[in-house]
Amino acid sequence: MQFSEKRNITRLIIIMASFAIVSLILWNTYTFFQIFKNDERIKMEIWAESLKTLLNADPETGDVELPRQIMSNNTTIPIILVENNKIINHNNIDESITGDKVKLQNFLEKLKKENDPIRIETAIPGEYQYVYYGNSSLLNKLKYYPIALLLIIFLFGAVVYNFYRSTKMATQNRLWAGMAKETAHQIGTPLSSLIGWLEIMKADNVDPTTIKEIEKDINRLQTIADRFSKIGSEPILEQLNIIEETAQSFDYLKARFSKQVEFSFKAPKKPIMVSINPALHSWTIENLVKNAIDAMRGKGKLSVRIENDNDFVKILVSDTGNGIPKKQFKSVFEPGFTTKKRGWGLGLSLTKRIVEEYHKGKIKVLHSEVGKGTTIQVLFKKVHS
Repeated sequence: MQFSEKRNITRLIIIMASFAIVSLILWNTYTFFQIFKNDERIKMEIWAESLKTLLNADPETGDVELPRQIMSNNTTIPIILVENNKIINHNNIDESITGDKVKLQNFLEKLKKENDPIRIETAIPGEYQYVYYGNSSLLNKLKYYPIALLLIIFLFGAVVYNFYRSTKMATQNRLWAGMAKETAHQIGTPLSSLIGWLEIMKADNVDPTTIKEIEKDINRLQTIADRFSKIGSEPILEQLNIIEETAQSFDYLKARFSKQVEFSFKAPKKPIMVSINPALHSWTIENLVKNAIDAMRGKGKLSVRIENDNDFVKILVSDTGNGIPKKQFKSVFEPGFTTKKRGWGLGLSLTKRIVEEYHKGKIKVLHSEVGKGTTIQVLFKKVHS
């Protein structure tokens, strides 16, 4: 049996055992509740019998000390005594209720629902008094105990789940960071060889245009390796012109995609300084542009606009693709979300992490309409000189 299967069986056993323990506690609580309720019924029957003794006792010769003592011992159970549908006496009820006839009548209706009344025969044949009583404060507390217990168990379960989830995510993050650094290391070996071959090509007087394009791709590979090496570590931020950094990434991507995509770039002429990591920011623009082109299936209009907004700068990436339903505006940034047959759904999730965790910015779907296109907004705080 594999370790994962054993772990799943262990979890199932723990869940079933927890369910059994909770069920046992609830069953015991219900049993105690019924026992206490029956005890209170017996007490009230004794109380009613004592009242009957007092009602029928001879004032001169009857021994009424014991019945009075029994009745006075009840200090917790609320009681209302009724004769001919009229309230003639009450006990252990708050003064805010007894001082108002309407409230007292409503309280009587409540007691009628809680317990069956006890009938007392009076000295007059055919006439009876009825004792209506409610649950004591102890019984009421016991009644709500299972709810409190379930709430505590639910909160405890939520804490355990969050701890397990955060631990699992931390483990996954360490794994991804390790894989990313290893990928950067592996790319470095053939990259060094390519740089060497490029120098040989220069010495052999190969067409300068070809060499220039190869240099661009080698620089791109170096940038990708640099990106992967930064995953899992705190990136170094520099105060750079966001317009220039965005334009460089945009121009590189524009030259390498199909002419069926109509690219446009608009930005203010005056530089806008922002604290960013150039390699990671380039990754952000690349992910957003590639995601937009995928949404258009390689054909349509793609625009990148930079807007200056007081203390912030906005980068707006718009496409004329399939669009996103409003209910998916947030889920598109979750790991694993993808509408493509191929892919892991990490592009926008990684972009969100780069923007919000590393650069302390904000990213969101600003606008989208199914069948017409999407605009994603990235927001950074400007650096004022």
